[in-house]
Amino acid sequence: MPVPPKTSAAPARGAPARALRWLAALATAALGACAHLGMGGDPMPPLVFVHGNGGSSAQWETTMWRFESNGWPRNRLYAIDFPYPYARDDDAVTQPGRSSSAEQMRHLSVEVDRVLAITGARKLVLVGNSRGGLTIRNYLKNVEGAADKVARVVLGGTPNHGVWASDDFLPGSEFNGKGPFLTALNAPQGPWDLEVTYGPKWLTLRSDGNDKYAQPDGRWIGRPGMPTGVTAASPALNGATNLVLGALDHREVSFHPRAFEQTWWFVTGHMPTRTAIVAESVPVLDGRINRPGTNLPMAGVSVEVYEVAPHTGERLGAPVHARITGADGQWGPMQARSDAPYEFVVAAPGYAITHVYRSAFPRSSDLVHMRPARLTGAERTAGSVVVMTRPRGYFDLRRDRMSLDGAMPPGVPPGVPGVSESKLVLPPGPVRTVVAEFGGERIAVRSWPASENRVVFAELHY
Repeated sequence: MPVPPKTSAAPARGAPARALRWLAALATAALGACAHLGMGGDPMPPLVFVHGNGGSSAQWETTMWRFESNGWPRNRLYAIDFPYPYARDDDAVTQPGRSSSAEQMRHLSVEVDRVLAITGARKLVLVGNSRGGLTIRNYLKNVEGAADKVARVVLGGTPNHGVWASDDFLPGSEFNGKGPFLTALNAPQGPWDLEVTYGPKWLTLRSDGNDKYAQPDGRWIGRPGMPTGVTAASPALNGATNLVLGALDHREVSFHPRAFEQTWWFVTGHMPTRTAIVAESVPVLDGRINRPGTNLPMAGVSVEVYEVAPHTGERLGAPVHARITGADGQWGPMQARSDAPYEFVVAAPGYAITHVYRSAFPRSSDLVHMRPARLTGAERTAGSVVVMTRPRGYFDLRRDRMSLDGAMPPGVPPGVPGVSESKLVLPPGPVRTVVAEFGGERIAVRSWPASENRVVFAELHY
């Protein structure tokens, strides 16, 4: 079993009997959890992955592939999609297209019950990134019986003590450490005044100062020079095992191979055999076209998929797949080659024709979700607009090796990484190859003309 969490809390004075009963309960629960997870019980319980603010289930694709590559059954891996993934400015005030903490909590509660019913399992594991971790904590603390359904919790980069703690800046925000939501969520529990809900075992993963949302200055929340009142330790919780994963960024502490390794260890009690993704012979791909800003499906969207040349991005013949999405937004399924890069062409009414280039897919996935994009009026007069993007991380000039069209990607600031997209605006000219490189992954795209209302994305996933 994993090492029991270390806490700095001590039994309350004047209540030794109550504290001893609490300690005994913790010890009994720890032994029971070990028996349940890998000691004659359920060695591979269902895992439910919970995305963060503005994210989607697609961000967990490579993590799920790594679990599968170590033998975890595909039918025990689930990733939730919140319909409206962005938080409100004030959690108590309705805001179009955004969700409250209570709405996220209810959605997660339904998903947990659904997964337990499908799998027949007695308990499952919840793994959350950023805001998703706050939703998990809210669910376990405030939904009756929730703690009895969850054996382990892993929170990556969750701003448990706020992105800021202020009486003046967005006081009702879910991310304000002094706001009503986090004040209630962090209220001490039990005789040891722990911040975690009793029952599951807890693990937090955080950065060593490289998380944009755990900074002393408000630069990344649009308030440069404003003291936030939080530190790099904001994600740590009293009552959890709190691990620091070096200089990984806000997303990487959930999606990096190192985060997978620690999650596997915490769930199973031993290290994984590998962090590399093992390829399948014939991957099957599927996913949704979602409305921008949401995880709600779009109907009537044309999707074409082309196999492309790895070094030039040029198409190798006719589309290998084509479909118009229905009410569910699904664009597949499609059989793929595990050694072939692809171009996805998404044409949705009212949006730019969006060309998404991706490296080869080593394994099957039904999380190949995409959203169409728009061009500004000024961008339509350009020759081409090429966007280099990292859905699972940010660009760090101090640490990362990267280039876009042979030069440093534009718009990436120095210091703590907080930008996941770099936009290259090219002058008019013939369509040509543009290469995006990051950390050893290389994607060649074509510079489709912006004058035809086309935008190009190079998505880096590894």
